[in-house]
Amino acid sequence: MGNFSAGTERSEARRGHGVRWTPGCPQAFLKDLGVVSGGEELCANPQFIAGGATRTDICQGALGDCWLLAAIASLTLNEEILARVVPKDQSFQDKYAGIFHFQFWQYGEWVDVVVDDRLPTKNGELLFVHSAEGAEFWSALLEKAYAKLNGSYESLSGGTTTEGFEDFTGGIAEWYELQKPPPNLFKIIQKALQKGSLLGCSIDITSAAETEAVTSQKLVKGHAYSVTGAEQVNFRGTVQKLIRIRNPWGEVEWTGKWNDNCPNWSGVDPEVRERLTRRHEDGEFWMAFNDFLRHYSRLEICNLTPDTLASDRYKKWSLQKLDGNWRRGATAGGCRNYPNTFWTNPQYLIKLEEEDEDPDDPEGGCTFLIGLIQKHRRKQRKMGEDMHTIGFAIYEVPPEFSGQTNIHLSKNFFLTNKAREKSNTFINLREVLNRFKLPAGEYIIVPSTFEPDKNGDFCLRVFSEKNANSTVIDDEIEGNFDETEISEDDIEPSFKKLFGQLAGNDAEISAFELRSILNKILAKRQDIKSDGFSIETCKIMVDLLDNDGSGKLGLKEFHTLWTKIQKYQKIYREIDVDRSGTMNSYEMRRALETAGFKLNCQLHQVIVARFADEDLVIDFDNFVRCLIRLETLFKMFRKLDTEKSGTIELNLVNWLCFTVI
Repeated sequence: MGNFSAGTERSEARRGHGVRWTPGCPQAFLKDLGVVSGGEELCANPQFIAGGATRTDICQGALGDCWLLAAIASLTLNEEILARVVPKDQSFQDKYAGIFHFQFWQYGEWVDVVVDDRLPTKNGELLFVHSAEGAEFWSALLEKAYAKLNGSYESLSGGTTTEGFEDFTGGIAEWYELQKPPPNLFKIIQKALQKGSLLGCSIDITSAAETEAVTSQKLVKGHAYSVTGAEQVNFRGTVQKLIRIRNPWGEVEWTGKWNDNCPNWSGVDPEVRERLTRRHEDGEFWMAFNDFLRHYSRLEICNLTPDTLASDRYKKWSLQKLDGNWRRGATAGGCRNYPNTFWTNPQYLIKLEEEDEDPDDPEGGCTFLIGLIQKHRRKQRKMGEDMHTIGFAIYEVPPEFSGQTNIHLSKNFFLTNKAREKSNTFINLREVLNRFKLPAGEYIIVPSTFEPDKNGDFCLRVFSEKNANSTVIDDEIEGNFDETEISEDDIEPSFKKLFGQLAGNDAEISAFELRSILNKILAKRQDIKSDGFSIETCKIMVDLLDNDGSGKLGLKEFHTLWTKIQKYQKIYREIDVDRSGTMNSYEMRRALETAGFKLNCQLHQVIVARFADEDLVIDFDNFVRCLIRLETLFKMFRKLDTEKSGTIELNLVNWLCFTVI
């Protein structure tokens, strides 16, 4: 148990990592574009792909999307994955129709994007990505398709290589700064290779002049390498960690320790030496893991989904995917710095059922990755939106809540329980991702934006080494309220006398009379700020409580309404902890529970949209109207649900009655 304030969050604003980020294409620059076809108008014999897709087909243009191009370059190292993104049998000659299609992963599904071959140019040359020799166009058309997917070329400005990795594979990509590596990074690399993950590494540059500069030991700066192996060998009585790197250029190789011609190999068992060196590709080399950490800046790992890996030789991840949203005033509670609203965020249960098969780890535990992606934010840039600052927290489920998925954990739970783990930081990137290792058990994941009231959709993915289950935690829909029928004999004489004075000669109260009565009473309440009841609310109250169809309230009906309003006043006053005289939309959730209603997150979003004003304030008029509508709808449903099955069939008349209400 712990104090909530111990979990203060911080946020970080970033525009990119993994590769250099450059600013977007200025609007003034875009005015000079000419648009021509990607075929005959640019060269006499255009080719879609010639001699295979290689890194030389990917030369950056005027757009600040080097993060994307680095991901495309890594894609060329795996023909099987490349063929999924860039389907084969497309050309400018055979069955040419002026269009090309590509496939990208988007939040759980593969999307086919079709583009024509007209590309932005300036002075007769391609403005954005292009091939070195100028006759291949697959990379330029791939960039165009990805721009179409995200809304525009300009939306591609700034990003991370891992984002491109994921959209090309459907995997979950993590990255490590090698100046501060985790102590178990070598083991992480070994397991990633066993699972068929894509691993890339690079050396940072300090200026554009260093781009692809070759160091004295033949390493290339600002260049995407792939990691293809990680082994431990016995070298003269000591264990030496080695890592195998591949340079897609094919010729420029590391000349330091453990290179192909290094005498160190003579100190390794001949069988081991033969196994590690016999299948070297040109451009592939071993180096000591310590040298790797010293010379390289960053490692990126794209962990692939089970459906992406066709081979049975890989140990595959277990994948759980959950979709959700944050909605202002209802389910966008912000981070743990906002205890009054944090608990309203969506909540997800993950059950870690099996510990890792890792004999080298005496402590045991379950390894898993959590990736929180905010959806469609690049598309919304043209509407003035950008990435939210996002993150998540993980809580251990206490014994009293074990096995329950029908209880959305309350504010008190988060005030008295510290997070077991959390994302490293809240950051304005498309995805926040972290690796964790926890004992088998049940845990709650709470994804959120840093500040409350930020609308957004998200996808939460959990990759676990062994089997795991996940589900949404939400309240079951319930309505517990007094349905006792009273007779006129049960009504106190003083109330009957009051009703007679208010109702007049017809002994019934109309909506207009009701409005006058209630507003006079409400005007005397100093603890409730209100402009009074609207005639609309009063008509609804009369319609919903009018049992005899007269369009007015008789004695029993008015007594029922009077009792309810007194109860509602008490709840409204008690929930208003800051004594503002009003209720905000987050307080509304607690007020509904106090009144006997448990609703799921979707219904809370609907209620806020229907009854709160633009400042997320729900006045007493709307509060009463909401509660009466809910109670009436529950009663009508129960009346129609004769089988007590939880489902009903509606004919047209029933449907219209419900919608009119």
